[in-house]
Amino acid sequence: MDFNRAIIVGRVTADPQLRTTPGGQSVVTIGVATNRTWTDKAGAKQEETEFHNVVIWGRQAEIAGQYLVKGATVLVEGRLQTRSWTDKQGQQRRTTEIMCERLQLGPRPGGGGGGQSGGFRAGAPAAAAGTDASKGTDTPSLDDIPVINLEDEEIKPEDIPF
Repeated sequence: MDFNRAIIVGRVTADPQLRTTPGGQSVVTIGVATNRTWTDKAGAKQEETEFHNVVIWGRQAEIAGQYLVKGATVLVEGRLQTRSWTDKQGQQRRTTEIMCERLQLGPRPGGGGGGQSGGFRAGAPAAAAGTDASKGTDTPSLDDIPVINLEDEEIKPEDIPF
């Protein structure tokens, strides 16, 4: 039995740039940094950072392009894929990337408080932050909570963002 799965939680290294293929498919490539800390034999704390290239397709790419910014926490689940190409100097090049199958946005840095934080782009709904900016509290008012009436609308699998 074979199993190819990668799950990482880290911080986005640069603002994502949404592109579209000639066939109309959305794609985003992001870098995600993960840290590992440990104590060595001498008792000193050590830290190591690993950088991962992540390729996101379709609706998830549009969400990543809209909401993620440099420094945002993100969970990526996908599979490892290696591709090769010949560069301009004729050298064979290879890279291994995580092909994203599931993307989850992390919490907003700074713990809320109603102000714009560094983890998401402006224009993200205030209700998504879980704060009531007018009161400066972490409790949303009842007016800010959207009501979803499933009887009025049919849910299609292609509308689900994950």
